[in-house]
Amino acid sequence: MTSMDYDQLAKAYAPNRTAHPETLNKLAACCAELPAYAILEVGCGSGNYCGALRRLMGAVCTGLDASARMLAEASKRAPGVRLVQGRAEQLPFGADRFDLIFSVDVIHHIGDCAAYFRETYRTLRPGGRVCTVTESAWMIRNRNPLAKYFPETVEPETARYPAVESLHRWMEQAGLRVEDEDTVERSYEVTDLQAFRDKAFSSLHLITEAEFQAGLARMASDLAQGPLAAVWRNVLLWARK
Repeated sequence: MTSMDYDQLAKAYAPNRTAHPETLNKLAACCAELPAYAILEVGCGSGNYCGALRRLMGAVCTGLDASARMLAEASKRAPGVRLVQGRAEQLPFGADRFDLIFSVDVIHHIGDCAAYFRETYRTLRPGGRVCTVTESAWMIRNRNPLAKYFPETVEPETARYPAVESLHRWMEQAGLRVEDEDTVERSYEVTDLQAFRDKAFSSLHLITEAEFQAGLARMASDLAQGPLAAVWRNVLLWARK
């Protein structure tokens, strides 16, 4: 994963980040179709998704993250989930172990995506599925409020997010069979700027402090007139072993 220090960001992420409801529903629906519930979340962060799947589905969940502090936060909100420190490119598990391996907004932090997908193929059971939840270039350019108030984030973000086509190619090269591509969207309102003040979005660490403060001031000015309209989009890429 990238050199961004998630040990330092863990405290800001934990109280401010939540699971996308529609993304969670798609993952839960996949679990319901599986013959078993052995699930691995790669880059689990503070445990929003693996914890929710454990509660909703009774799944046997493992969460993997490179950051010890993120795992410490996950231990508070994802009881019953086995938490393991490790890297996506070298999964510390035996072969044919999981029925579902997924990652949410993590793929752009993985240094060698081709190696990661080879590892998912190795550790998935026959018939198991992999889901990569990410954003397309169009989604990044149309993020609201991030792209609206912090337009300087768009260029570095589109540069570091792998193209959807590249993800398909790496999955196929690893031996996975690409199946579906789902798009989910949730509209909501921003009524509090604390998550932005805390820089609980990694893109805000990619711009200058002056750019950040200017965007924050614009948000505060608009918020004084009423809640800010916002939208949260994901694309889910599915493949099977």
